[in-house]
Amino acid sequence: MDIRCIALDLDYTTLNSQGHLSTYTRRALTCAIEKGVHIVVASGRALQSLPDEIRDFPGIRYAVTSNGAAVYDLRTGVCLKQYKLTEQAASEILRLTEGMHIAREVFIDGRPYAQADYVSDPLRYGTKSVSYIQNTRTPVEDFREFVLRNLSNLDCMDLVIDDPELKTELWSRFAREIPDLYITSSVGQLLEISYRDCGKHSGVRFVLEQLGLPRESLAAFGDNDNDAQMLAYAGLGIAVANASEGCKAAADRITLSNDEDGVAREIFRILDGQTSL
Repeated sequence: MDIRCIALDLDYTTLNSQGHLSTYTRRALTCAIEKGVHIVVASGRALQSLPDEIRDFPGIRYAVTSNGAAVYDLRTGVCLKQYKLTEQAASEILRLTEGMHIAREVFIDGRPYAQADYVSDPLRYGTKSVSYIQNTRTPVEDFREFVLRNLSNLDCMDLVIDDPELKTELWSRFAREIPDLYITSSVGQLLEISYRDCGKHSGVRFVLEQLGLPRESLAAFGDNDNDAQMLAYAGLGIAVANASEGCKAAADRITLSNDEDGVAREIFRILDGQTSL
């Protein structure tokens, strides 16, 4: 199997649990790039919340962001492909969740905005990544008014729900009652909602078309349910040991965890030609 492109989920896959690239992973990425392999970011994060060490990594050009809602050329900052939530969908999500103990955030042209009370106290809504939220989200006091004012310009909307039963109920209701949605989840308390044609697999497919490469030449790495379709689409799908069961089921094989440099070890296997399933 001739792997010419590698798509990487970031959090708890390529990045360690402190949110950084290990020295070994940096070396693996550099070796792959030097051998002409295209490294593509495939993240649920918005463009502006990608870590600097990823955005500035020499040789990484393409980034699939916001679960496939937008694809960027990191060299130029140009958005190459973009989907927007429909105005009807965004309005309905607001209506159906009004009054609930839920935090809401939206991404607009690669920038994340969130309810001010969520940014000031993420723990109140079950989010433990306090510094990440506070360093990447722009707080909005009147969130409903902000969304209604930007209805035609929403990349996606996230709901932070610290109640598993409510999350399941809303997921089912949105899928049943609101057309044109792509719904996924990368973290237990997060419901991530975008336009129906989104998904990391969709964004990565677009990048492959840009590069003139077949899907069989793609290796993809992930750790959660929002990575499953991408791993199933790739010629070689690899889940880290700490991945969700849904992600593991979609993978061709399982590697070591994100804190054990599982991605780096598999990249070196690929470079050594050890890619048979």
